[in-house]
Amino acid sequence: MYKPELLASIKGYNSKKFFQDFTAGIIVAIVALPLSIAFAIASGCSPETGLYTAIIAGYCISAFGGTKVQIGGPTGAFTVIIYAIVNNPNLGFAGLATATVLAGIMLILLGAFKLGGLVKFIPYTIVVGFTAGIAVTIATGQIGDFFGLSPQFPIVAFGSVYEKMPGTFVGKILIYANSLSSINIYSFLMALVSLILLFVLPKFTKKIPASLIVIALATLANLFIDHFFNLKTTLIGDLYKIPDSLPKPMLPDFSINTIKTVFPSAISIALLAAIESLLSAVVADGMTGSKHDSNNELIGQGIANIFSPIFGGLPATGAIARTATNINNGGKTPIAGIVHALTLLFIMIFFGKYVQYIPLASLAAILIQVAWNMAGLRAIRSLLKGQKSDTAVLLVTFLITVFIDLTYAIGIGLVFAAFLFIKKMIDLSTVSLGSPSLAEGLNGEGSTQELTLPKQVLVYEIDGPLFFGTVRKFEYATEVADADIKVIIFRMKNTLYLDAGGIIALEQVKNACDRKDITIILSGLHKQPYLLCKKMGIVEIIGRENIFANIDSALKRADEILTSK
Repeated sequence: MYKPELLASIKGYNSKKFFQDFTAGIIVAIVALPLSIAFAIASGCSPETGLYTAIIAGYCISAFGGTKVQIGGPTGAFTVIIYAIVNNPNLGFAGLATATVLAGIMLILLGAFKLGGLVKFIPYTIVVGFTAGIAVTIATGQIGDFFGLSPQFPIVAFGSVYEKMPGTFVGKILIYANSLSSINIYSFLMALVSLILLFVLPKFTKKIPASLIVIALATLANLFIDHFFNLKTTLIGDLYKIPDSLPKPMLPDFSINTIKTVFPSAISIALLAAIESLLSAVVADGMTGSKHDSNNELIGQGIANIFSPIFGGLPATGAIARTATNINNGGKTPIAGIVHALTLLFIMIFFGKYVQYIPLASLAAILIQVAWNMAGLRAIRSLLKGQKSDTAVLLVTFLITVFIDLTYAIGIGLVFAAFLFIKKMIDLSTVSLGSPSLAEGLNGEGSTQELTLPKQVLVYEIDGPLFFGTVRKFEYATEVADADIKVIIFRMKNTLYLDAGGIIALEQVKNACDRKDITIILSGLHKQPYLLCKKMGIVEIIGRENIFANIDSALKRADEILTSK
């Protein structure tokens, strides 16, 4: 049954929680302001569309979603697909509006039919490769503003004629390479200093967002330099006009021909919104110890993506960085997200006219930093240390996202991951049949006797491989553990295969158990899971003293833990 988190959160709501939500909402709005403008411009749209999205969609995601602390709005992941749609002569911004509403309807249907859990079947390697590819594409799109380039179209490169900036990675690089002589040193220096400050300022202040400081300093510095030295750089006001109110609502075109044309784009928007919003919700759960409702969250995302284009906005989804900012600043309920949307509306009405003085070079620096944070270099390095099949899926998804089309990346990545997984299962069934585990081979055979468990110990046996499609079993283990449980033993003698998704599941369960003061013990690890755990650092995280060859040794360790507690 659909029930937005807002209704559950207002039970027992008090002035203390409101003050925490109010403070967090204002801070998140300050963070969201430059990002919303930057993402809109990077998408090939006017800056106010980003503000409309953050206000309308941000409000709807908080009011109708299934997560307590989710902050919604325009995100970097959408910039690539939006740019491709609005620059398509057969679609344009009107086509984007229709596609976004259709995507919203799809999201509502996914939630209504309780299909939110299906997103968890997308392997972790695909998510990392896809996100990294988007990050590279975003950064590439900012090279022109970062260096202050002024391409003079039409441009002929390698036999192709470009009448305007293309949407492809290779096309953009060719345009930039042919425009290097037009570099604006002043714009470049402003962007470079802005980028340095974006990485340095967080070390000195965490209360005021670095992006806001950089925007303010760049704007004031440019006003001074322009007045006294007459040096010029492109400003938002040179290209766009910022309104001081929301536009009148307007329904998109729903003719049969338009729907047929935009339907593939609508599927891409819906899929991307579902993945990123639920990924953000999972991150929020890990930070707060709460549990979101995936289906209700998709319904809230669908409502947001229906109303956003009606009021001139863009596709929207949950924003991981803004959600984390909300949590870190004390946000407790969806009221914080609503305050964030209303604060942005107030800023646009009363201070929107000053946005025109912001240099595009400083916005380019902000987006490049966003791309750096999105790239997930730590996750990539960890995956590259793992098995070759995970690395292959990561690289294939990344390369397709960058060089071909992000709408194909996830689909092809899923097919490739499924193929490699089936092959791995066949190989393991042949090679590992009847062979002892690595730990058993070193420390002795396991026991098959009937188990007698202490009251505060729970044994959870995983039968079969632990991969991206079976991680729910780990989540269930922590959910059923009540306050009396002090030790959970994961008996993995029938788990022959573990992948990167299983590793992430182990980390998440370890964090959840730490919050409940529950100790995890692993029993009966086979060769492939043990070697991967060791290679990716899980052995150290769980503790070598909590990994055993058989259940008897694991139970002895559980007794030691209970005695010490």
